[in-house]
Amino acid sequence: MKKGIIALIVVVILLIIGYSFFKGFYNTGIELQEDATAQWGNVESAYQRRSDLIPNIVNTAKGYAEFEQKTLTDVIEARSKATSVNIDPTNITPDQLEQFQQAQSGLSSALSRLLVTVERYPDLKANENFKELINELERTENRINVERNRYNEAIKPYNKHIKTFPNNIVNNFIGNFEEMEYFEAEEGAETAPEVNFDFNNDAA
Repeated sequence: MKKGIIALIVVVILLIIGYSFFKGFYNTGIELQEDATAQWGNVESAYQRRSDLIPNIVNTAKGYAEFEQKTLTDVIEARSKATSVNIDPTNITPDQLEQFQQAQSGLSSALSRLLVTVERYPDLKANENFKELINELERTENRINVERNRYNEAIKPYNKHIKTFPNNIVNNFIGNFEEMEYFEAEEGAETAPEVNFDFNNDAA
C-alpha cells in the first residue's frame, strides 16, 4: 500500500514538474515572440515613414517643369512596389524576406537616382522645403537601419529559446513556434544611403 502511495506521489511530482516546464517554455516563447513582432512593427513604421515622405519630395520636384519626369515616375513606381509587399513576421520565410528587401532596395535605388539628378537643378536644391524633406529622408534612412538591427537583436533570444536543448524537443512535439528570419545586410547596407547635399554651395 505504501509503495502505491509513493509511486502516486512520484507521478504527481513528475506531472507538476512537467507542467511547470511546459508552461515556462510556452510562456517564454510567447513573450519573446511578441517582443520580436513588436520590433518588426517598428521596422515597418520606419519604412512607412520613408514612404510617406516620397509624395512630398516628388511633388516638390514636379514644381520644376524641366525636371526629368522619368526619374519621378521611377520613384513613384518603386514606392508602389515597396508598399505592396506585406509579410507576417511570425510566419516569415526566407523568400518573403528577400522579396521585401528587394522591393525596399529598389526604392532606395530610385531615390538615389532622383537625388543625383537634383544636382543639375540648383534652384530645386536651394528650395527650403525640399532641403528639409531631404534632411528628414536622411534621418529616416538612419532610423530604418537602427530598427532593422534592433529587430535582429529581438529575434535572437527567441530563436535561441526554441532551438536549444531540451526546448527544441518540446517545440518539435507541440509545434507552436517557428524560427524567425534575420535581416541580412546587403552590400553597402551597413551605412544609410547618402542623401544629403552641400546646399550651401549651390551651382550657379
